[in-house]
Amino acid sequence: MANLIRTAKSGSDWTGNELLAFNIRVENANTAAFFNRPQLPPVDVSDTILENTEKPDGHLQKDDRLFFRYLGLVEKPKSPESHVDDFAAFILRILNYDSDDQDRVICQRPELSFPMAGQRVDAKSDLCVSDENDYLLLVQEDNRSDSLDDPEPQLIAGALAAFYQNNLRRRTGGRPQLDSKYIPAITMVGSSPIFYRVLVTTALLNALMTATYPAEETIVLRYIPPVPNPETYRDLGMRPLANRRIILQCFEGFKSLLGKLYDGL
Repeated sequence: MANLIRTAKSGSDWTGNELLAFNIRVENANTAAFFNRPQLPPVDVSDTILENTEKPDGHLQKDDRLFFRYLGLVEKPKSPESHVDDFAAFILRILNYDSDDQDRVICQRPELSFPMAGQRVDAKSDLCVSDENDYLLLVQEDNRSDSLDDPEPQLIAGALAAFYQNNLRRRTGGRPQLDSKYIPAITMVGSSPIFYRVLVTTALLNALMTATYPAEETIVLRYIPPVPNPETYRDLGMRPLANRRIILQCFEGFKSLLGKLYDGL
């Protein structure tokens, strides 16, 4: 692998070749390894969302109405990318990822970049959660219905860029820089998320800058929600009620993990 060609590439052009060239491997993790707890937590959403396949009749709270509206939009054939982004942002908001006491915000299309092979390259992300100082979480749509591109290398490139930008802000703000950090990230295809913990280190960024092979392997943890029928997960997402509860529990657990990963606990 050390002999692979390494050239500057935009994050949107990353493929599995870049992961091989920079000694990055993605592996599946179980609930205990990924969330640092044996079971998924309960989720704090209404029974209307958890117990109805379709929008029920009668008066509904705003979040309940919007859930079924967004779910219907992302399930349409060839749903525009903006619908998936809007649905993901809505889920993050109703689960309080933009927490009231920490001034976090959910933004679309953050502008990210990082150095690679002597150049500055851009990285793609559809959504991010950030506070006043740092990028805390990235979300990217998996649009392989329109292409064969694997979203994981692109998501990892975005996480590298987020770590680089966070340290850049720390340096310019007079705060100590970090040697390593997990960057939480999510891919979305329709209403089907997959969760990631991307470990980024300054050693890996240095290898990117100098286009050299890192001596230490980087492991990215991937968590696929344990729905009853994994074979249909990508297509059905949150439509089955059993899937919906599990997926929302995953989001709840990931939210509690966000601060811990970021704070280095």
